[in-house]
Amino acid sequence: MIRAMSGVAALAVLSFGAAAPAAAQDYPHDTVTLVTHSRAGGGTDVFLREMTKYLGEYLGAGFVVENVRGGSGAKAMAKLAQAPADGSIFYGTTPTFINTSLLSNPEYTYKDLSAVANVFLDPQVVYVRADSPFQTLTEVVEAANAEPGSVVFGVTTPGSLDRQVMEKFKQLTGVQAPVITHDGGGELLISVLNGTAALGIGEVQELDAQLDAGEVRLITTYTKERLDQFPDVPTAQEQDIDLVVNKFRGIAGPAGLPDEIYEKWETALQAVLEDDAFKEWYSAQALVPNFMPHEEYDQFLADFAEEQQAFFEEYGIVE
Repeated sequence: MIRAMSGVAALAVLSFGAAAPAAAQDYPHDTVTLVTHSRAGGGTDVFLREMTKYLGEYLGAGFVVENVRGGSGAKAMAKLAQAPADGSIFYGTTPTFINTSLLSNPEYTYKDLSAVANVFLDPQVVYVRADSPFQTLTEVVEAANAEPGSVVFGVTTPGSLDRQVMEKFKQLTGVQAPVITHDGGGELLISVLNGTAALGIGEVQELDAQLDAGEVRLITTYTKERLDQFPDVPTAQEQDIDLVVNKFRGIAGPAGLPDEIYEKWETALQAVLEDDAFKEWYSAQALVPNFMPHEEYDQFLADFAEEQQAFFEEYGIVE
């Protein structure tokens, strides 16, 4: 596989109106750092930055989003695992941090972090450049099988859920095609726009501006039903490809967080999901609210890791 070059870590401070500073004393820290392994513009980066515009009012803190790149999430996990368990720093979770832990044997894994809460399920979509000849995933399969190697697929990190989806997709369709991995959804989008990849697998929030500008098109969703926001885009199952994928997005912290930290985050996250302004944004992005409190999310991640390990063994990815 070919892997795109990683970028430079980025920091962005998010500011709020008067409500957040006035309530800051309610939380143990005035400023909280949220770490993501994705680059600016990637799905987790967008999710965290948008959510924290509203979350500060409910948690009583300001936020800094820090992009810690490298190792498909390994560097970000290491940063969290070695950070103080005092509620000052957290990590935006996706399936990548589980898969990277299982596939690359990093020094620190998901087991060295503590699940705080899940926030969303994030439907996966397949997209192409606006002038692409492909209108459906069926056409992609036909072209790739007619001339093996001619259609280049783009995914994010080697440990990402969309990379895993490609293995299932290839098994179901018989397609033999090159797969280019990237350090995040933003870099994948660039590859699709410049023609390096014929299509990409991603999330709607990563593509929002380009969809509005007519630069990219959705050709398939990996969902059970068509998305309300894109009623004309067929599911993979409608095209006889039995793939349904939901990516989770949540929050984790260093191991050993005090109970009061879990409780404050659980309360704040449930409140922000009911915030009308935030609701308008995440509904437009096809994000599905799926709140899980600390203990439930912790068990969910353990079960997910067990399922992923079984998948990797079945497909010969690990022994």
